Parts: sequence; structure tokens; C-alpha cells
Amino acid sequence: MLEKVRGANPALFERLVIRLLVAMGYGGGLPQAAQVVGGSGDEGIDGGIKEDELGLDVIYVQAKQWANPVGRPEVQKFVGALHGRGAKKGVFITSSEFTREARDYVNRLEPRVVLIDGTTMARLMIKHNVGVTTESVYELKSIDRDFFED
Repeated sequence: MLEKVRGANPALFERLVIRLLVAMGYGGGLPQAAQVVGGSGDEGIDGGIKEDELGLDVIYVQAKQWANPVGRPEVQKFVGALHGRGAKKGVFITSSEFTREARDYVNRLEPRVVLIDGTTMARLMIKHNVGVTTESVYELKSIDRDFFED
């Protein structure tokens, strides 16, 4: 999965990130509650998604399809872009990983920023059925012994 994500074209990667967040329930699961900004002049924000279907708050997104680890300077640029929009929440997703300095930096921040690395992104894609197809499902049942106890 991660190889496919890393091999996708950059525009598809940005759309994939937003689609994953919608599949995770942000925007009330409504695709129209999300927007890909991206491209030159995006002011450090690749997209935005309403936190819920009422749109009470917006979560801004930065997507970096990189092979090398994302360091603190890139995360700081994103935080600066969030401050520029008066945003309270952001998600920074990369196809690679984050340096320890980047992870330490976001732990003490306001606005709140969540970092999602490539491995976590691939797991979330599988869990929320983004970019995958279910071929078969098996369900095994066993007796719930606690149910029958007093």
C-alpha cells in the first residue's frame, strides 16, 4: 500500500489525503465538506475539511509526498500557515516519516497539529477502505461465556 501511495502523482496524493479524512468521518463523511487547495500560492495549506457535518470548525491539511523524513522546519511552516488563517487544528500527512524534532515540536503547540506518517497513513487507508477492495470476509463466532453467568 505504501509503495502505491509513494508512487502516486502529487495531485492524486493530495486528493487521497482528503479522501482518507472524509472516510475517517471528518466533514460528516460528506465529500463536499472537504477541499483540496494545493499547488503554487496555496500559502502552506493543501486542503481543508470541516470537522463535522455542521462545519463548526475547519481542520487544515498539509500533504507531503516525500521519500526523506519531514523535519521541524517544514512543520513550523505549516504551523505558521495555520496561524495566518487563525486556525486551531491541523493535520500534516507525509508518505515518509517525521523526525524526532518535528514530533517533539508539535507536542507543545497551540494550534493542535497531528502528524501522520506513511506507515500510519497506509494502515488508516486499509482500515477505512480507501484504495482497497474487500475480496472476502469471514466471520467466526464463539460463545460469550460472560453472557450466561449471573
